[in-house]
Amino acid sequence: MTARMGTARLGPAERAAALTRMNAQELDVVVIGGGVVGAGVALDAATRGLSTGLFEARDFASGTSSRSSKLIHGGLRYLEQLNFDLVREALQERALLLQRIAPHLVRPVPFLFPLTHLGWERPYVGAGLMMYDSLGFSFGFTRGVPGHRHLSRGRALRLAPALRRTAFSGAVQYWDAQVDDARYVMTMLRTASAYGAHVASRARVVGFLREGERVTGVRVRDLEGGAELDVRARQVVNATGVWTDDIQEMVGGRGQIHVRASKGVHLVVPRDRIHALTGIILRTEKSVLFVIPWGRHWIIGTTDTRWDLDRAHPAASRSDIDYVLEHVNEVLSVPLTRDDVEGVYAGLRPLLSGESEETSKLSREHVVAHPVPGLVMVAGGKYTTYRVMARDAVDAVAHGLDQRVPRSCTDRIPLAGAEGHQALWNSRHRLARLSGLHVARIEHLLQRYGSLIDEVLALIEENPSLALPLTGADDYLRAEVVYAATHEGARHLNDVLARRTHISIETFHRGLGVVEEVAELLAGPLEWDAEQIKREMEYYTKRVEAERLSQEQDTDHEADAIRLGAPEIVPVDGPETDHM
Repeated sequence: MTARMGTARLGPAERAAALTRMNAQELDVVVIGGGVVGAGVALDAATRGLSTGLFEARDFASGTSSRSSKLIHGGLRYLEQLNFDLVREALQERALLLQRIAPHLVRPVPFLFPLTHLGWERPYVGAGLMMYDSLGFSFGFTRGVPGHRHLSRGRALRLAPALRRTAFSGAVQYWDAQVDDARYVMTMLRTASAYGAHVASRARVVGFLREGERVTGVRVRDLEGGAELDVRARQVVNATGVWTDDIQEMVGGRGQIHVRASKGVHLVVPRDRIHALTGIILRTEKSVLFVIPWGRHWIIGTTDTRWDLDRAHPAASRSDIDYVLEHVNEVLSVPLTRDDVEGVYAGLRPLLSGESEETSKLSREHVVAHPVPGLVMVAGGKYTTYRVMARDAVDAVAHGLDQRVPRSCTDRIPLAGAEGHQALWNSRHRLARLSGLHVARIEHLLQRYGSLIDEVLALIEENPSLALPLTGADDYLRAEVVYAATHEGARHLNDVLARRTHISIETFHRGLGVVEEVAELLAGPLEWDAEQIKREMEYYTKRVEAERLSQEQDTDHEADAIRLGAPEIVPVDGPETDHM
């Protein structure tokens, strides 16, 4: 199976073949939504032997699943809310992801919790973290991360000299894990494809097929080619996150699940702006604020505010950015300014609506419902527990099928690139010598592709110019751009700059400094002519300009109006606005 998984490609030919196959046969299950939950459902269903298809209206992980805090964690604040079961479940998933499912994509990360109150706070926080550590043990697994430890102010300052001495009295350090969220989703879809699932991005579900009350499939519009196709399925799963209500209305009525969107804004700053060897977590009046190590950068966030505007492109306002800067500067000896901010991104959490008007108090637990025969809906939850959500959704699918369906096995299915990753990491110096790349480059590739690194190195062997770094974004090699199109389902410039890489938030130029080079690299595998290259560059430039201008506005409404002024990425066959 390892060899078979190594050939799991999501290139243009595979997309076309998937659409053809899905149009030609009745599937056991069709999944709507290519975020982390939808991808998880597709993998769960395929590994239970069900014929499976998945449609995503835009790019894979283009919604919430590429705009998270990029953490795999139990959620300390849920512990404070006495939601022990949710924390235990999330920590057990963390151990699975770190040690079995995706050790190449998920890795431990330390956090410093500065203490600001003498007396009661240290034993209170310490007791909470002791419980956090103990809940992290699961059957057959260790936590996968070190336990917490108490630090004096002096020892904390040695780990994080950037902290202002007078802002805290001591600290506690604990560990969680982090992930490249968009890459994780794409890798999970490649794994699902290796087990037989058919997946297609830029393919929007525009209606349902019905036999009386029963849902019997979906009508899909190919946003790249313009054709519409009917795909029959015995069960359909709605895994669309903040768009859950829209799909419910399409099938007739709001139904049993109501999802409210909460906006979270993150800032990205260069690593040298904050002198620290560890991440930092701060308590705010509403929630918590993380300072997260991210390669040569820090990710700082997040906010937590209700959002009722455009869900495809949530906009960060000046007020959001100032809020994050104000709170992080409360503990920094050298304050950050807006000039330090390389990138800004805003994402929407799909929260199950309850009685509370504060989004920070809405439920992060998930719900699975069967609103009409043939349709399963799954909503809520959090990134860390996607696998549990997917398992529960496919359990509901199995209930609706008139056949015996095996139990979920995704707790024992490594993602593509996981098998052999540790052995290759141990051999990274030898790989560097064989490939001619610096060992730091090999480490970078192993942490993004795992044992699939051979496919990237094969591109370089075939075309040595692909071993060069991108001019203006030298963390990434030219080969990674080509690989994104040939193997990872990238269809447009924005897919590569925002999700297959994170150049759009990791550079002060927001990707404009490499837009021409990347477009020309994509032109070959995606068969773009000169006109398409020009259109892609123009649309990406307009997107960056609109985002920058929206981030100068004081209110959500002003920021949203300006962000919507930039049209969506154009399909190859001509311009088409694509707001979901």
